[in-house]
Amino acid sequence: MPLRTAVCRVSTPLRSILRPQTITSNRAYAAVAQARSVLENELDTIRAAGTWKGERVITSKQGPHINVDGSRAEILNFCANNYLGLSSHPEVVQAGIDALKKYGAGLSSVRFICGTQDLHKDLEKKLALFHEREDCILYASCFDANAGLFEVLLGPDDAVLSDELNHASIIDGIRLCRAKRFRYKHMDMNDLEDKLKESQSSRLRLVVTDGVFSMDGDVAPLREICDLAEQYKAMVFIDECHATGFLGSRGRGTDELLGVMDRVHIVNSTLGKALGGAAGGYTVGPKPLIDLLRQRSRPYLFSNSLPPPVVGCATRAVELLLASNEIAQSMAAKTMRFRNAMTQAGFTISGTTHPICPVMLGDARLASVMADDMLKLGVYVIGFSYPVVPKGKARIRVQISAAHTNEDIDRVVDAFIQIGRKHGVIS
Repeated sequence: MPLRTAVCRVSTPLRSILRPQTITSNRAYAAVAQARSVLENELDTIRAAGTWKGERVITSKQGPHINVDGSRAEILNFCANNYLGLSSHPEVVQAGIDALKKYGAGLSSVRFICGTQDLHKDLEKKLALFHEREDCILYASCFDANAGLFEVLLGPDDAVLSDELNHASIIDGIRLCRAKRFRYKHMDMNDLEDKLKESQSSRLRLVVTDGVFSMDGDVAPLREICDLAEQYKAMVFIDECHATGFLGSRGRGTDELLGVMDRVHIVNSTLGKALGGAAGGYTVGPKPLIDLLRQRSRPYLFSNSLPPPVVGCATRAVELLLASNEIAQSMAAKTMRFRNAMTQAGFTISGTTHPICPVMLGDARLASVMADDMLKLGVYVIGFSYPVVPKGKARIRVQISAAHTNEDIDRVVDAFIQIGRKHGVIS
C-alpha cells in the first residue's frame, strides 16, 4: 500500500477525533484570555494607585548592612524583622550547618508519619520553657499556627472576640472556625467589655489580640484585657510575632513586659523574626490544648515538618536568649535614639517605644517615592500602603535592630531629613 494512501486513510478518522478537542482548546483559550484580561486590569489599578509592591533583590546575607540588586556598596538595612541580629549570628548559622549535616535537608513527611526528629522535640521543650508554658507545638509558620488553632479550640457554642486590627493570619484563622465572632474596636476596652457582655451565653470565650500591632508598633493593653477576661470568665490569646525575644526584662514578650505571663493562656509566635529569622511558628499553652492540636490541627497534620537546618538555627537562638538578656536589652536605647531624633526633625512617628517605628506620610505614592529616594542614599526602607495598611495611612516602616550601631541610626535620620525636605514633608 502506498504510504500516501495509508496516511490519508488514517487522517480521516483523526480529523473527527481532533475536531472537538480543537473546539475545547479554543474555548479554554478564550477563558484564559478573559481571566488574563481581568488580572491585568486589576494589576493596572494597583499600579495607578501607587500601591504596587516591588521586590528588591538582596545579594548578601540578612543583616544591618546588605547588598541590593547586585550593588557593590553596602546598603543600610532598616526594614527587616531581624530584631536581635541573630539571622546571621555565627553560632546560629553554625547550628544550622551542623543540623543539615546530621539530619539532612528535610524529612519528606509530616510529623505524625515519619517527620518528627529529636531536634523538633528539643526545640518544643525549649520554647515551652522560654515562655513558661506547659507545652509547645511547631508549625511551618505562625500564619499556619494561627490558621490551625481556632477551629480546633472553638465550636459553634463558643465565641471569639478579636481586635479589629489583628494580623491577617488571625482573621483568616477565625474565619475557619464555627464560633460566634465579635470584633471590638482597636484596643478599646469599653467596646471589648460590651462584646463580653453580649457573648455571655457562650460555652467558651476567647479574647484574641496581637501583643504588638506590627503596622503601628503599639502594644496591646494586656493588663486591662486580662482584667476583663477574668471578670467575664474568658480566656486570652496573644500573637507575639513582634515581641518574642526582645520585649520584657528577659525578652519573653508582651505578657512579661506588662506583668501578665500567668494570666495569658495561649501564645502563638514565630521563629522567622527575632528567633533566628529563618521560618517556622508555634503555639505554647496548656498541654491538653497542644495534645489536641497534634490530633486535629490541619496545618500541622498536612504540612511537612520544619527542615532540620531551620530547627537547628532556631534552637540555638532560643538557647542564647535563655542564657542572657543582653542582646534584647541593647535595642531600647537605639530605638529611642531614632524616635527622638526623627520627632525633633518634624516627622510623625507612630507607636511609643517599640523598635517598629512607622514614619507616617499618608499618601501611598509619596511613601513609595521616598523609599526609592532613600535607597539612592544608601538606606533600605519600604513604603507600606493599602491593603497592608488602611487607605490614607501610608507610611515608611523603619525597624531598629540590636545589630545597628548608633552611627547607623544617625545616618538613617540624616537621610530621612534630606529626603523629607525634598518632598516637603518637613521644613
